[in-house]
Amino acid sequence: MSYLTRLLAAFAVSLVGSNTIADDLGDEIIGYMDFATYESGIILPQQLTQDVFDAVTFVDTRDSAQFEEGTLPNAINIEWREIPARLDELPENGMVVLFCNTGSLSAQATFAARLMGRDNVLVLQSGRNGWLVDAAYKP
Repeated sequence: MSYLTRLLAAFAVSLVGSNTIADDLGDEIIGYMDFATYESGIILPQQLTQDVFDAVTFVDTRDSAQFEEGTLPNAINIEWREIPARLDELPENGMVVLFCNTGSLSAQATFAARLMGRDNVLVLQSGRNGWLVDAAYKP
């Protein structure tokens, strides 16, 4: 059983009356973190070639005012803290890249999405700021 599956199972058990919700969830998060490789869940701006860029669904996790000021081409806007509640709006297939200005808030949203079973969700390391400076491709 994968760590993500075990995490979801622990969460389901907690919903039916387990007194060890925090312990079960904590154990599963620790297991996930132990299993994850250093590079899992991230993509660098230098890896966003035209082929990759054209195949990705970009999600700008900044607030709507920042999104309106400028974003990556064709990005959709879901604020970072709303990702878990709106997970069904993210494609289940294909690469989904979350970003904010620097990657810190979108990293939290990516972690949550991955814990909730979305292995196709990545964070853009260094965020939009890094993309503006170091992107392999900018349409």
